[in-house]
Amino acid sequence: MKAVLAAALTFALCGLAWAADTKADPSGTWKCETDINGQKRESTLTLKTDGGKLTGTMVFADKMESKLTDVTFKGGELSFSAVRELGDRKITIKYKVKVEGDTLKGKAAAEVGGETRSFDFEGKREKKGK
Repeated sequence: MKAVLAAALTFALCGLAWAADTKADPSGTWKCETDINGQKRESTLTLKTDGGKLTGTMVFADKMESKLTDVTFKGGELSFSAVRELGDRKITIKYKVKVEGDTLKGKAAAEVGGETRSFDFEGKREKKGK
């Protein structure tokens, strides 16, 4: 009897953990801000689930759009990469953020001149209908 009760409790807890992960869906449009050496840079992150796979784009302040790569979401943590083109240079920016409700917060990192630089990154999900 104890074994059956323990098994039932284990399945219930696993189910709750799975439900919490799927409930924290990062899909939507996010207004974001990156703090680069005290300067705030705005961007728009758009995420959607397409055929069970998370995809998206990042539009930077200068209206340049980048398709996201390596998009993953697990345990409330979202990670992805976006390529930023500045003149003839392409810079890959890697993002790793925690999603909590309608906010996300974490870091963005890019290799510039052989040196990896890390920046604070946060965003708020736009409400539908805006």
